[in-house]
Amino acid sequence: MFDFPPFQSSHRTIRRGGMQDIEPHDILHENGEQDKKLESPLSRTIFLLLYCFFLLIVLLFGVRVFALQIVSHKELATLAENNTLRRVSVLADRGVLYDRSMTQLVRNRQAFDLVCDKRDVPGARNSKEELFKELSVIANRPFDELLTEFYETEDPLMVVIHNLSHEELVTAQARADRLQGCELRSSTFREYVAGDLLAHVIGYTAKISQEELKNLKGYSVTDRIGKMGIEQSYETILRGIPGMEVFTRDARGTIVRSEERVLPVAGSSLVLYLDLQLQKDIREAIEHVLQVTGAKKASAVALDPKTGGVLGMVSVPSFDPSMFSKNVTKQEWSLFIANPLNPLFNRAMGGIGFPTGSVMKPIIALAALEEGIITPATRIYSPEQICIWNKFAEQDECFRDHKYHGWSDVKRAIADSVNTFFYIVGGGFEDQKGLGPTKILEYYKLFGLGEKTGIDIAGEGRGTLPTIDENWRLGSTYHLSIGQGAFAATPLQIASAFVGIANGGTIYRPRFVAEVIDSETKESKEIEPEIIQDNIGTQIYIETVQQGMRQTVTQGSAQGWLNSLSVQVAAKTGTAQTGRTDGQGRDYLYAWTVAFAPYEDPEIVFVIVTEDILEGQVGALPVVREVFQKYFSRTSP
Repeated sequence: MFDFPPFQSSHRTIRRGGMQDIEPHDILHENGEQDKKLESPLSRTIFLLLYCFFLLIVLLFGVRVFALQIVSHKELATLAENNTLRRVSVLADRGVLYDRSMTQLVRNRQAFDLVCDKRDVPGARNSKEELFKELSVIANRPFDELLTEFYETEDPLMVVIHNLSHEELVTAQARADRLQGCELRSSTFREYVAGDLLAHVIGYTAKISQEELKNLKGYSVTDRIGKMGIEQSYETILRGIPGMEVFTRDARGTIVRSEERVLPVAGSSLVLYLDLQLQKDIREAIEHVLQVTGAKKASAVALDPKTGGVLGMVSVPSFDPSMFSKNVTKQEWSLFIANPLNPLFNRAMGGIGFPTGSVMKPIIALAALEEGIITPATRIYSPEQICIWNKFAEQDECFRDHKYHGWSDVKRAIADSVNTFFYIVGGGFEDQKGLGPTKILEYYKLFGLGEKTGIDIAGEGRGTLPTIDENWRLGSTYHLSIGQGAFAATPLQIASAFVGIANGGTIYRPRFVAEVIDSETKESKEIEPEIIQDNIGTQIYIETVQQGMRQTVTQGSAQGWLNSLSVQVAAKTGTAQTGRTDGQGRDYLYAWTVAFAPYEDPEIVFVIVTEDILEGQVGALPVVREVFQKYFSRTSP
């Protein structure tokens, strides 16, 4: 079978003349070298095995070459290209924000980020650890935290530091030769002109999270994204369109040449309804009241009753949005969110809101007028208390007023905040028919309570309305009639509802943004006000309620606070219990005031609620007085 030379017999003899055949080793013996021996030739079996092994190696080599050249060609070509060609996202200039007077509220500032590329960092474990020890010193971040982030981040890029400080920048440049695979990249950060004054309104930008990277298209790990407020809700408009740069790197990671560059398109800018000076005035007035009363939390909203535009929104305490311009460490974040005052929470529009108390009485008054329960001329005897049978307790239950009022019409009932008047028109008493809980809730919903207003930033709460079930009793209706019980609303919801009373019957969707300015054409596009409810009541009845709120200022519960201003003001005050008392048994209260002015042609609807005001303190009216005094001294001719 194996008859070619390698497998032919190796046994040979040498013949000499007529002599007999001799073997080769005999020659050696004859030469006197009997002690030397030839090595034995490989056996045929061993040679066969070596030959098969050689064929197997050749076969495996051929299969591997086929796999690399044919099967995995595209994949390997892409990997090879990625090792030399790098695509870097070029951030677009983010759109800026202006207040209604075109005062710029936020700026873009040049910055540098320290970015590491996993494809270029050392592969050896010891070298990689040395690199991250260097990075730990520069970034002032724990070594283990950095290394964990490196392995857990799916993107090939890892941002070690956003917006390097001058000290960090100098240190990184001095250690550049020890930072293989890492480089400084140009970026921008947001500078918030007003600091913490507009934090809840504008929000902030911060490092994009891994979850956001998975869910959003067109973002890279080096991007910063809007968080909270306008920065978040108008992200797609403000961000613009990122560009792209493709360049070639050599084996050392050095950029050799640029292959392609697509220029970014700057984001559009926004003009807000917001009045920066009014915002400052509101915050200053709140801080004065908090300093005097010792309270620590308050919130306020000012709306334009002709458009629904947000002229001001303040939530105290607040936070400094610039803290998010860099990487916030886990320890810093833990301390921040552990603050019991919860500065991130926008109290003016978030959560379920607060019990409102008597600020709801104008809405109950309008409902009673619309349903024919009373007329503007109706007078109801309002004692200091009314008592009804409680079937659950099997005894009389009495509902008190803060003082005796006697006969009251609806305007006086609003002005003096007569509880017993509203108990009667809300739930009925003796021969006087009442609205009943279903009708009350119907009107609350008509004014947008219990639902989000749909304002154009995220984080809005719904408030809460009670459920009428088998446990509901007449006393529950009485409580609901004066804004008590299982009922709460946000300051934004109350302001939105009273826009409808101030302007004669139209409720607009509240919004911050009035115009969008295109970054390329510089053209401005106005956003039309959106009506969400109109004709909320008969004009004469709305005017009756307005007159009652005006009477609140001239001779009612706000008398002496708002009647000396340069414009006529209409208002309604209210307090609601928090359920807590101090060491002397005094109640902590939510102090409310809703007001609009000028009375004849309203320009502003303002709501303030101060939390944890001790019984006997005044926590809202001083804020309204100071804000309106400053506002109309600037705007009035």
